[in-house]
Amino acid sequence: MNNNGYTNIIFTNMIKSNFKILALMSGTSLDGIDIINVSFSFNKCWSFKIHNAETIKYSNEWKLVLSQLVKTPMNQLKAIDSKYSEYLVTVISNFINKNSLEAIDFISSHGHTALHQPENGLTYQIGNQQILADVLNKKIICDFRVQNVAYGGQGAPLVPIGDRLLFNDYEYCLNLGGFANISYELNNERIAFDICPVNIVLNYYVSKLKMEYDDKGQLASTGNINEDLLFKLNALQFYNEKAPKSLGLEWVELNVFPLIELFKLQTEDILRTYIEHVAIQISKIILHKKRKVLVTGGGVYNDFLMHRIECFSKSEIVIPSDEIVEYKEALIFGLLGVLKEINEVNCLKSVTGAKQDHSSGKILIPKNQI
Repeated sequence: MNNNGYTNIIFTNMIKSNFKILALMSGTSLDGIDIINVSFSFNKCWSFKIHNAETIKYSNEWKLVLSQLVKTPMNQLKAIDSKYSEYLVTVISNFINKNSLEAIDFISSHGHTALHQPENGLTYQIGNQQILADVLNKKIICDFRVQNVAYGGQGAPLVPIGDRLLFNDYEYCLNLGGFANISYELNNERIAFDICPVNIVLNYYVSKLKMEYDDKGQLASTGNINEDLLFKLNALQFYNEKAPKSLGLEWVELNVFPLIELFKLQTEDILRTYIEHVAIQISKIILHKKRKVLVTGGGVYNDFLMHRIECFSKSEIVIPSDEIVEYKEALIFGLLGVLKEINEVNCLKSVTGAKQDHSSGKILIPKNQI
């Protein structure tokens, strides 16, 4: 896939055009750490090849810690940051050894979002500490959100630059992860925003039944829609706000969970109602236009959710290979690292609301190489 038609994007600072890197992503749904070994090449447009990919599942202990980050005092958060950075060192080392990887230009890591309050000028990703570079003896490019928030942006979503450069064969790129987010071109600008929470809510409620997720949406399909709850969910103020806009766990805990708990429903009815809510919110974006929509993220495997989205939409829903479904975000954070390495734009003001396009991220150099 390529970026035909984007001749306005000129890569002027490129010393090299081929990169072999590792890329890591940990999302709000707490599925685990996605790690890939990927090559990027530039010849008029960007191309990529994923060589190795794996999701490292979180232990129950890590899941509990990460799920409580928004409630954790800052002094404790910094201690968790150190431990999580050490954990990432182990994960990366094991992946490198398992796949006998040698020629790696750098490691591009998103870390894990602990706090995301752009309205307060705050975003904090754990797992971006100097220990990664020093122990692994590799350059690390990380912490992509902080500079964007400092420029007045939302710090999210950051994936749309990759949608533009790698997947522009599709009019819409929709991701169904912890949150649903979408990106598309409008008047020669990339537009993107979070639509609504998805797996972060669904997985929360099935976890009460000692389940990791609702396999294919089978439990949700047995439930009944509570019309009052559905109405109140769809009436949440966020859905009336204009892009750019983004969501975090804090917003869910403040606005969604308390609302659902008021109704004291059976789990299957909560899931059924919430899936209808998600389908309705997504359909507001893609309902009236027959377009090609690339859909990725773990929500793709929820057959019932996909069925409800398709029922509301006239668009052509395209689900790519499992490799792209599962690792697209890690792939694009790898590309963000490459763009930072060559000092090219990897954050778009049209997407995040920042005062300018910029090349975001922090570069960590091993101390023995300084």
